[in-house]
Amino acid sequence: MAFSNLTSKAILLYDEWIKDADPRLEGWPLMSSPFPTTFIIGTYVYFVTSLGPKLMENKKPFELRQIMTFYNFSVVALSLYMTYEFLMSGWATGYSFRCDIVDYSRSPTALRMVRTCWLYFFSKFIELLDTIFFVLRKKNNQVTFLHVFHHSIMPWTWWFGVKFAAGGLGTFHALLNCIVHVVMYTYYGICSLGPAYHKYLWWKKYMTTIQLVQFIMITVHIGQIYIMDDCPYQYPIFMFIIWLYGSMFLVLFLHFWYHAYTKGQRLPKMARNGIGKDQ
Repeated sequence: MAFSNLTSKAILLYDEWIKDADPRLEGWPLMSSPFPTTFIIGTYVYFVTSLGPKLMENKKPFELRQIMTFYNFSVVALSLYMTYEFLMSGWATGYSFRCDIVDYSRSPTALRMVRTCWLYFFSKFIELLDTIFFVLRKKNNQVTFLHVFHHSIMPWTWWFGVKFAAGGLGTFHALLNCIVHVVMYTYYGICSLGPAYHKYLWWKKYMTTIQLVQFIMITVHIGQIYIMDDCPYQYPIFMFIIWLYGSMFLVLFLHFWYHAYTKGQRLPKMARNGIGKDQ
């Protein structure tokens, strides 16, 4: 009886909360509730940390070089497209880089931002293939806490961002992330071409520097909301979450940098040559 009452209250709270969702996303794929996204992420975590390694334990690694080359350069193209769309739907066409609120109208620019935000959210599911490739190739040492946590938290938090606040200053980190992914997946794509191309990958450690700069910029940009007077951004809680995300990943990537390039513990096989994903 107590459990039934608790469940009923939870359903009522959910129904009350979801009423504030953006009506423009009614009927969009994966946007009906957070449960499909949660299920996908849960399945992903279970597969890459438990089921997948067990299934591959007595099997030879899959040879996925051609598939991975296509995948990596496809993500580069998608990231370039999303960068352009984020710029054209606000960041290069009117946003001030300060107190930019969400435009809930149905103007062409506002709807373009909604579509771009949803596409960015969906791209996070595509990027889960990174880890699945690791497992299928028995590169389990690459399936680190930092890697799995990053790939899990992004689609889940972005469901809420798209559902309630598709636009405004909360999308700056997505723009930066798309730009960084152009660089990252270009590296991964070249690496997947084979050893003959590894000589062009001397700039591996600079990718980590770019990621660190990304998180510094995210933290500084979003931190402005705490010093701006009367910024009427509609969901301040999202600003705190993004600030926490940027700060947390800044610390985690600094830790990665320290062990990879200061202590030399991260990539023992090829770190001195600047080759990191071992594709």
